Amino acid sequence: MKRSNTVNKLVIISLFAALAYVCVAVFRIKISFLTLDLKDAIITVAAMIINPLAGIAISVVVSLIEMLTLSDTMLYGFLMNVISTVAFATVASVIYRAKRNLYSAVLGLICGVLSMTATMMLANLLITPYYMGVTVDEVVGLIPKLLLPFNLIKSVINACIVMIIYKPVSETMRRAGMKTVRENTGDGYHFKGKSIIVTLTALAIGIVCFVIIFKVLGAEIV
Repeated sequence: MKRSNTVNKLVIISLFAALAYVCVAVFRIKISFLTLDLKDAIITVAAMIINPLAGIAISVVVSLIEMLTLSDTMLYGFLMNVISTVAFATVASVIYRAKRNLYSAVLGLICGVLSMTATMMLANLLITPYYMGVTVDEVVGLIPKLLLPFNLIKSVINACIVMIIYKPVSETMRRAGMKTVRENTGDGYHFKGKSIIVTLTALAIGIVCFVIIFKVLGAEIV
């Protein structure tokens, strides 16, 4: 039984890793030297369904494959991808899994947004000067006009996507008979009343964020 559970969990982790990589491969938005993709949403859903450690593992694997196949920033991009995703997915999933309901999901994602944004400000100050060959003061100058809005909007977009897709994904996988999903999502929130409002709100916020990304920050799809 234990071996069966382990195999089941590995299959689900592999599935989410593949989905996360597909998100990176088919949809990438470029803003200056920064890239926005939607893999954080997939990885966060995985962490919420399985556990935070699974989210960390998927983040490392997907970021490594991205570095080897798609990225032009190599080790720098790998490090920043792992740091940002782990900061977002781990915090969001830990809070949600403590009490699986709508309020916990919203709180977890809000904290994930704040965690990722703050962590990436620090990571940029510590790592970006070496990658770009600039001074820390120059990086500080990029924070208000590029780094802060980019990371804030990126995390908000991914949080909105999690709110939209989490329940359909978990329900579909549970109906498919995936034991790990049945065990870990039994107390999840339902699409009734307030959750519908929250989902529609997430959709609206996500659309606004995409408008800002393209119209204000001058993003391009690559």
